[in-house]
Amino acid sequence: MATTNARTPAPERPGAQEWVPADADVPALAQAARACRGCELWAPATQVVFSDGPPDAPLVLVGEQPGDSEDREGEPFVGPAGRVLHDALAAAGVAPDAVYVTNAVKHFRFEERGKRRLHKTPDVAHVHACLPWLSAELAAVRPRVVVALGATAARAVLGRAVRVTQLRGRLLDDAPDVGGAPAAVLVTTHPSALLRLRGKGGWDEAFDALVADLRTAARAAGLVAGGA
Repeated sequence: MATTNARTPAPERPGAQEWVPADADVPALAQAARACRGCELWAPATQVVFSDGPPDAPLVLVGEQPGDSEDREGEPFVGPAGRVLHDALAAAGVAPDAVYVTNAVKHFRFEERGKRRLHKTPDVAHVHACLPWLSAELAAVRPRVVVALGATAARAVLGRAVRVTQLRGRLLDDAPDVGGAPAAVLVTTHPSALLRLRGKGGWDEAFDALVADLRTAARAAGLVAGGA
């Protein structure tokens, strides 16, 4: 008897553009994002995780996606990586509540292992589907500097795949104007990468490098002494 190999249907990823209100401010964007069905990640996630921080901040930090803690609490960077980021900002002389923080992808992508939900890196298609939100955020906030935390964020902000080690710490003035808001872009490592070094050799050096990158961005944004 012949058997048929049924293919799993490709997930629907129409993109977020039809849910993004035109010329909206950050509160309106955050409200609208609750209804987003731009990709399949909304279904298993607890909720959308949008952003935090002043809607006119001169410095915007873009991460990859919410993690387990963020998905449950509905706020970005409230888990272990967020604590590393807050410590690094403080060490750089920047008050964490003075910057606007968001993610390239607004829903938590994970795989279940028993009772645990393990982080799974978003696909490029997820980044593309969610890009209208990030573009609208940057258009509303109009920052002087955007920091891309990690490779996924850098892809979203710069519009191309990059190696963090090749670009990190440099202010890029030729980056595309995502959202029509001209801003310098600085690429650095995601704070979650530092978590794998905690208690091991290399932690101090990695943390100091993140602090140095954040200080460079903060100076360019005018948040610490020495800014333009």
